[in-house]
Amino acid sequence: MEPSRGAVGGGRRWGDAEAEVEEGRRPEEGGEVSLREWLDRPGRAVEAAECVHVFRQVAEAVAVAHAQGVAVGSARPSCFVVSPPFARVAFIESASGSDASGSCSGSDASEDADPDASPPRRRDGAARGEERTGKTFPLKSVLAMELSWYTSPEEAEDSGGGGSTFSSDVYRLGVLLFELFCTFETLEDKMRAMANLRHRVLPPQLLLRWPKEASFCQLLMHPVPETRPKMSEVLQSEFLNQSRNSLEEREAALRLREEIEEQELLLDFLQQLQKRKQDIADNLQDTVAFLSSDINEVLHQQSALGGQFVNFSPDLDKEVCSGTVEDQSDCGSRKRFRPELQGIDMEEQNHSVEECSRTVPSSELIQESVLSKSSRLMKNFKKLETAYFLTRSKLVKQVGNQINSCHQVVKRATGSAVGTEGSSIDNFPLERQYGSRQCWVNSFLEGLCKYLSFSKLKVQAELKQCDLLNSSNLVCSVGFDRDKEFFATAGVNKKIKVFEYNMIVNEHRDIHYPVVEMSNRSKLSCICWNSYMKSHIASSDFEGIVQVWDVTRSQVFVDMREHERRVWSVDFSIVDPTKLVSGSDDGSVKLWDMNQAGSIGTIRTRANVCSVQFQPDTARSIAIGSADHKIYCYDLRNIRAPYCTLVGHTKTVSYVKYLDASTIVSASTDNSLRLWDLSMSPGRIIDSPIQTFTGHTNTKNFVGLSISDGYIATGSETNEVFVYHKEFPMPVLAYKFSVTDPISGQEIDDPTQFISCVCWRGQSTTLLSANSSGNIKILEMD
Repeated sequence: MEPSRGAVGGGRRWGDAEAEVEEGRRPEEGGEVSLREWLDRPGRAVEAAECVHVFRQVAEAVAVAHAQGVAVGSARPSCFVVSPPFARVAFIESASGSDASGSCSGSDASEDADPDASPPRRRDGAARGEERTGKTFPLKSVLAMELSWYTSPEEAEDSGGGGSTFSSDVYRLGVLLFELFCTFETLEDKMRAMANLRHRVLPPQLLLRWPKEASFCQLLMHPVPETRPKMSEVLQSEFLNQSRNSLEEREAALRLREEIEEQELLLDFLQQLQKRKQDIADNLQDTVAFLSSDINEVLHQQSALGGQFVNFSPDLDKEVCSGTVEDQSDCGSRKRFRPELQGIDMEEQNHSVEECSRTVPSSELIQESVLSKSSRLMKNFKKLETAYFLTRSKLVKQVGNQINSCHQVVKRATGSAVGTEGSSIDNFPLERQYGSRQCWVNSFLEGLCKYLSFSKLKVQAELKQCDLLNSSNLVCSVGFDRDKEFFATAGVNKKIKVFEYNMIVNEHRDIHYPVVEMSNRSKLSCICWNSYMKSHIASSDFEGIVQVWDVTRSQVFVDMREHERRVWSVDFSIVDPTKLVSGSDDGSVKLWDMNQAGSIGTIRTRANVCSVQFQPDTARSIAIGSADHKIYCYDLRNIRAPYCTLVGHTKTVSYVKYLDASTIVSASTDNSLRLWDLSMSPGRIIDSPIQTFTGHTNTKNFVGLSISDGYIATGSETNEVFVYHKEFPMPVLAYKFSVTDPISGQEIDDPTQFISCVCWRGQSTTLLSANSSGNIKILEMD
């Protein structure tokens, strides 16, 4: 028989209650627990109204079953769950396993025969609940004994297994009532009391404190089944009904308390939300204030610039010819003329205007350029916004010891006062204020102009080679000579090829041949031209050999063999072209002098060295990119330890390049480039880059890195070239190498190809790039 849902308070199953026991939640924390656990929890305070309420719910569930002509047989605490705060009781159908006869099918018998044979989920969950909630009674043992406690005398004497009866259900209710009103400190005390209960012997404390309850308990447990009351009589008894009013009052009080707690919870949520939104509003007000400050600064600079230039509009031409000078207050500019210009005749003035008209872009061209840049600006507005606030926050940090972190008063031209955070307007002299603000605005403006100056990378020329279909055409390194007239390529084909730049760009040929080709015994990893000796080029290879070649003679004239493993990087000093540095997989950096045999110094590191470069303004300092994710800066006068270590990359540092004497750009296989300011920290470790560039893909290959006039070029494993500017973290331009199917002639996407090296042509807008298939292109920023 399955009692109706209304009779058992929703029919929650044991699995739900057990899950909450496993979580270790107590009833007062809002989760269901079994009635057995609820009865035996340590320190349970006996509240008459609450106990009677629990008892009535169990009795009502049994009464519903009796009304349908079915004896329950499983009206035991382990077959019910209790839900706080109103102690609502629900029957556990899955635990009872009740069949048509109302007996527990399998559950009771197994527990009677073997305590360990109870359902594993219930037994394990109970044991975990015991461990987590710190019960004094071992719940597993109590569950095993519960069946004997709740077995009526007539059921115990019936060897024929006649099953449960209505009167035996009433007996079980008596045992439950006893457990509700009688608590024990130890399991031994409880076992002793339950054994006495079989003989209707009640503890003195129960008789003294709860005499009515003890009397009703003995009535329900009468040894003669026929003497026990019917369920209808139990429900209508004075015992249950006299406490109904007080119980209802208690429930009302609990319900009121719950509603108050809910209101307090809602109030707390709303107050927290209000605080957060107010913080956002305050920050937004500060942001608007310093935006207004920057706008005023730009307008001021614009006004100052406007007074130095003549606006060559048609109307102005007439004014120039007539020699009049007047203010243009609507555009914020003023036209100024030198006195000597007033004596020039009309013909010369007209000639001057014509010349200016030819040299100064027309208003249509200017408008077209502005619209084009505005379109790019709006397209990347979010990224530029992020870059703006990031750059401005750096300014605040740099002058943090000069700027009060409190809200200062910024006086606008209108005389109103606006509170801004971190403003130094009122704290420093006007020239210092303007100096820092103008520097900040000009710095960001420079970066913005650089970002918007170009819209695409276009192919200026493509180097077509006869061995392009060779499988070993990966180009590892490219570079321009001293005068940028020639460039060289080197890679796994074991050859250094030198090409004339103008010939490649200006002559469109089916196949381009190098002017010089030099063969090496091993695969080449890196090349570097000498900045002083035009024909000298250094190379490193996979066997660990460093060589210096004379291009005019196509032969090696210096051979250095001290490295024990592959050399990844080699670099000539710009200041002292006789000095050379190399970095190897053997963890060493070797210093060489072209006028001496053998290395003149060795730096030992703990990991593979992937990149080395001399500082551009001295031959006494180098930067090292390491496989241990760090960049090390060494003063060559003291090579025992680096004077600075840059920490932040999460994978191998594949390239390091000096942007200037105090700024380094690093590339890593963690998909990022990072910009470091060596002057930021007086200590030995810098762990915060001033910029992180992301957008390209680089997780395992060397993809190249090159710098020109603030622009940073790198490759990507998506077979694309990316160009960044030092001021912004997102790419400025990108170009994807096309891959043509040799059979169909159509463009395809080959995920195996990647950009392997890049090199700017000096401080120009021309970029030389190559990919893993040997395809070499000369790109121009347009």
